[in-house]
Amino acid sequence: MREFLILKLQGPLQAWGKETFEGLRPSELFPGRSALLGLLGACLGVDRTDKAGLQALASSVAFSVRVDRQGQKMTDYHTVKNARVYYQGLKSHETIQTWREYWQDACYTVAIWSQKEAVISLSDIERAIKQPVYTPFLGRRSCPITRPLFEKKIQAQTALMALAHNNEKIMTIYSEEDSDGAIELKKRDVPIIHQPRQFASRKVFMTATKGEANASE
Repeated sequence: MREFLILKLQGPLQAWGKETFEGLRPSELFPGRSALLGLLGACLGVDRTDKAGLQALASSVAFSVRVDRQGQKMTDYHTVKNARVYYQGLKSHETIQTWREYWQDACYTVAIWSQKEAVISLSDIERAIKQPVYTPFLGRRSCPITRPLFEKKIQAQTALMALAHNNEKIMTIYSEEDSDGAIELKKRDVPIIHQPRQFASRKVFMTATKGEANASE
């Protein structure tokens, strides 16, 4: 049996970054690795310029995300000054139009577990989630949480079992841990710590689950 922290992400608006540039900011179907590391980093008080702290966090945890409620998508219109030219690197631009997507009334359950090379323990992360240093939000600062992030700590054999606990409906799960029957996807949402705003790819395993699993609090 392994230990898992279970978090609930609920709020009127959520925005989870997808491959993009300045003009269109689409929202992914679920919070990706970069977003979840940012959420935990805020709770722990890791500054975005603290590369050693960011690397320590990234090497410590793995994630699975269950989509409890996808919600409805909305698009907000903005104009932005001094943005990067669309698809042309870092050259300065005047003012551009942007469209930013959000999920309305979405709900996600996240399972977090320790990697073998963990520097930061699950216990430290649990304390930080319960008493965050910086205010956590759901992808963007305009997306506040509407309930405490911490749900429970449980033990289970796999991440899939951890997220199947107390679940009576069929729900989609996106996991960094493979499982029987899962569909392999490729997502470019792994932050490259020493190259700001650059991302590497990872494998994500999509599956569906129903019913309570062999897990205990």
